[in-house]
Amino acid sequence: MGVMTSWADRFRLRQYVKASLWIVPTLGLVLGVLLAELAIAADGDDWPPSGWRYSSTTASGVLTAIVGAMVALLGFVVTIGVLVVQQATGTLSPRYMRIWYRNRLQKAVLATFTGTFAFAFSLLRSIESASVPDLGVTLAGAAVAVSLVLLLIYLNRFTHSLRPVAVAELVMSMGGAVFMSGAAAIRGAAPREEAAVPSDGPVMLVRTVRGGAIQAFDVAGLVAEAARYDCVFVVTRLIGDFVPPGAVLVEVHGGGSRPDPERVTRHVALGSERTIEQDPAFALRVLVDIAIRALSPAVNDPTTAVQVINYIEWFLHTVGEAPLPGRYVLADRDGDARLVLPGRDWEDYLQLAVCEIRDYGQSSVQICRRIRAMLDGLLDVLPPQRHPSLRAELRLLEESVEREFTDPARRAIAQQADSQGIGGQHSS
Repeated sequence: MGVMTSWADRFRLRQYVKASLWIVPTLGLVLGVLLAELAIAADGDDWPPSGWRYSSTTASGVLTAIVGAMVALLGFVVTIGVLVVQQATGTLSPRYMRIWYRNRLQKAVLATFTGTFAFAFSLLRSIESASVPDLGVTLAGAAVAVSLVLLLIYLNRFTHSLRPVAVAELVMSMGGAVFMSGAAAIRGAAPREEAAVPSDGPVMLVRTVRGGAIQAFDVAGLVAEAARYDCVFVVTRLIGDFVPPGAVLVEVHGGGSRPDPERVTRHVALGSERTIEQDPAFALRVLVDIAIRALSPAVNDPTTAVQVINYIEWFLHTVGEAPLPGRYVLADRDGDARLVLPGRDWEDYLQLAVCEIRDYGQSSVQICRRIRAMLDGLLDVLPPQRHPSLRAELRLLEESVEREFTDPARRAIAQQADSQGIGGQHSS
């Protein structure tokens, strides 16, 4: 099997296609040309009705206007894209751009515009004084109407979805879905006996040839490869870790023969940055980035940070109710342990969610009160094994308030729990 057909290369290709803004519009361009040929071929003496027939001058003018309008609308959408980049990098998080690039509505709008442009331009060449593609001109007008409706929908989505709270909801939903699907898959692949994992040292170390951030593991492929050599693969790095060339990716334990390192590394996708496909913590990272950017002295918008904390709390509810052993053992079809994956434990998620927001927002009464309300709320609903780390974060929050607010009256206000930051029902 060639290198270009490996699972890792196919994964990177899928990522490129999902994030690409030119592939779908190009398909629309080709489809527009093909539909124009079909419309010309379908045009006949008895169709369309006489009321929908055009002179060569009228048809040429209409199609020329459509071609110009589609080019102008494409420029308009590109301008909106530039504004999104400025908004994301300025007030949200640059990491959010990976999600925005995948917006299907945006790609549909671009494809409709390019398809309508190609359709109208292709029809222009068939216009003669005695022959006019009446059906095609009518369909071109209909395509313009569809394009305008999609543009209005896109503008509505654009103006509403770039609000930080809308972005936070989207990112949290994606991260929660990835976490739940991954947890379900791991539970379904648990071995019959985890004690079957070899406890002796590795017999072989598999190192990466290229560097990059770990974007995804081909779990099924790694399990099958380990079963083929009757060994156990122990992955040494977390999803999202950046590994330099030559770093150890997999330790091979047991087995009668050694697997091919190149075949093993083909099941690990590396890229320039993290993705959300198998990395729910990346979603939490984006949420925290938006919150701490709002707390920057240049922005000074703690209310936005409070709104983001609402969704961080939602995410922590989802994570805290699931088992997080820190190490996941997956089995083959016979129930034998074949793959050991490292995982994040509850403390990892909690510290990622709280530490930076607490440090950057410790001078804000609103942030201190909202974090305390979040931690108190998690203490109320999560199982007891989650409580020690939550109480540790509460102690750190109290210490920050003690250092920042030297006046007893202001300190007492900052120490209250308030789910709205300021203005909601609170308790001391």
